[in-house]
Amino acid sequence: MSLLPFFRWCDGSWIGVAIRDSRFLFPIIETFHLLGITMLLGILLLLNLRLFNLGLRRQPIDRLAGQLAPWMLGSLGVILVSGTLLFLSEALKCYDSGPFQSKMLLLFLAILFHFTVYRPFTTSGKALLTPFRARMVASVSLILWFGVGLAGRAIGFF
Repeated sequence: MSLLPFFRWCDGSWIGVAIRDSRFLFPIIETFHLLGITMLLGILLLLNLRLFNLGLRRQPIDRLAGQLAPWMLGSLGVILVSGTLLFLSEALKCYDSGPFQSKMLLLFLAILFHFTVYRPFTTSGKALLTPFRARMVASVSLILWFGVGLAGRAIGFF
């Protein structure tokens, strides 16, 4: 089953056409998208440096994760909404794009990992926090989220 009809529908939607036809909407939406990505990756970097025991050593990881959770969820919301709008404006370009397909796969895996492994791990207290486990969880998190960012950046080149 081909997804081409869905991509054509998205590309022809009134939102996609309005963004594509506007001189200012795409850059404004992309700015919010990039700010959301920057905020999310900054928060993840702080948490993962703590998991690697390279920074914020006096802060318990569960407390730090709890304090940063609203910011992380907010930035993820901004990313998903703005990314959807950007996709609607250039859906047919994305249809055959390998980087776009890679980004969507990595985004799915990153969100799945975040809510099934990372978030429970960082909010569980000290029971699961062996140094090896902490480093593994932090490594997978960084690989997935930076992969999303790199694949997204590659969309413009291919």
